[in-house]
Amino acid sequence: MNLQLILLGLLTGTLTGAFFALFDVPIPAPPELPGLMGIVGIYLGYKLVQHLGVSVDVLESVGF
Repeated sequence: MNLQLILLGLLTGTLTGAFFALFDVPIPAPPELPGLMGIVGIYLGYKLVQHLGVSVDVLESVGF
């Protein structure tokens, strides 16, 4: 992983969140920790399946 990209992503998210708060606009993300953990879970599940090397070609499964 590239630490510089991680920090840049964190900085971008922080500035975007500050922008939304400054203009009193609801954030386009879950405002509570359980919702945020759901997003983290989706990411971890995606990475787990990639690591295991399994996948299903959906278009092939339906005949395309």
